[in-house]
Amino acid sequence: MFPAYINDEGILDELEPEKHRPREYGIDLKTGQLTGEIVEGEEAIEIWIWLALKTARYRYYIYTWDYGNELDGLIGQSYTEEYVEAETKRMVEECLLINEDIQSISDFSAKVRSDRLIVSFTANTIYGEIEFQNQAVVGRTA
Repeated sequence: MFPAYINDEGILDELEPEKHRPREYGIDLKTGQLTGEIVEGEEAIEIWIWLALKTARYRYYIYTWDYGNELDGLIGQSYTEEYVEAETKRMVEECLLINEDIQSISDFSAKVRSDRLIVSFTANTIYGEIEFQNQAVVGRTA
């Protein structure tokens, strides 16, 4: 009885590291309802991004302190539009770049409309680009 990495001739086979393939429960991003499917790859990263942007950091014990965002601190303050956009970009990058499958964020814009913070950006992932347009990340949904 030899371990699985030794073949019948006693020669060690090259062990290839298992490739990470992200998996998430499917969510309809327009309604927020579960679809009952399990999705992988680019769609799983899109759902992970959507969930991370909807989850407040440090509020829920089930998540690590690395997960979620701190964007709710920008609403209701008398900050300038430039400050809100710069801080939102920093906070969104900090929130999303902990995921090893997301390489960068580009084409970023943020706007405050009454009690909502609306962001648009492109997430550059190992599976390609994922565009988020007019996502309400703080406040009532769009």
